[in-house]
Amino acid sequence: LVAEDYAVRIFTGAPLPEGTDRVVIQEDVTREGDIITLKNTLDEAPYVRPAGADFGAGMRLDAPRLLGPSDIALLAAMNIARVPVVARPKVALLATGDELVMPGETPGPDQIIASNSFGLKSLVESLGATARLLPIARDNEASLRMAFDLAADADLIVTIGGASVGDHDLVGPVAETMGLQRSFYKIAMRPGKPLMAGRMGDAAMIGLPGNPVSAMVCGHVFLAPVIRAMLGLPARAAPRYQAQLGADLAANGPREHYMRAILDGDTITAQPRQDSALLSVLAASNALLIRPVGDGPRRAGETVDYIPL
Repeated sequence: LVAEDYAVRIFTGAPLPEGTDRVVIQEDVTREGDIITLKNTLDEAPYVRPAGADFGAGMRLDAPRLLGPSDIALLAAMNIARVPVVARPKVALLATGDELVMPGETPGPDQIIASNSFGLKSLVESLGATARLLPIARDNEASLRMAFDLAADADLIVTIGGASVGDHDLVGPVAETMGLQRSFYKIAMRPGKPLMAGRMGDAAMIGLPGNPVSAMVCGHVFLAPVIRAMLGLPARAAPRYQAQLGADLAANGPREHYMRAILDGDTITAQPRQDSALLSVLAASNALLIRPVGDGPRRAGETVDYIPL
């Protein structure tokens, strides 16, 4: 017990000795032997945190939730060594096409770099899933069958390209011979019309367009919500927010349009170039401005929906 007119030195974070109710930091004290003098600049703060100020016995973290660094630090501080979690879903990414080569290779005159796989891998992993890049499948049945066999242990199979109506678009027909139960094919949106989804054995399957921007936009709109649901989070569409339009827009057509845009504070402005082959425009954007089907002309200052990137 500390008597009146006495003080005890303690370290930062130590419990208060019995008989005391405040801390004076040593910067506000002059000491000579066993005598201390408080400076006239002493502030009124007691420098005491009451027990339970951060969390108390019985406090719970709401679930389901995606655990972040702060959550994990809090759980450790609570002395909770183990928590029930959902395993990260395994996502197999399968790019298709004779025209594709890997980054670092030299493309021929009729070839392009397989960029979609790497962009989608980054997206998938940022959402909390485990992504596995499969070898590029060529435009023939044998190559596609081999690739699908490699994805047999995946929770979600994502194909990229080969889902349209060309002579070499074989993903759908080959997948169906291997058990694909197709839920839908094609959707009224741009970019990304040739989208396919269903189940293949125990795995869900999403067939994305091969167009670079279309694949990435569909990744944000369709792939991300599927992964969140697989993580045990609430099943819902990609969250939409609202902002004021920064510039006039012409009327939209018969498909929902996800326009690459720049969000600056509460104002969103569509990029002037919306060609779905332009990844540089997507990289320079931080939002997708959403135009409903048949939406009329819009004026600057009107409220529109968007999805953040």
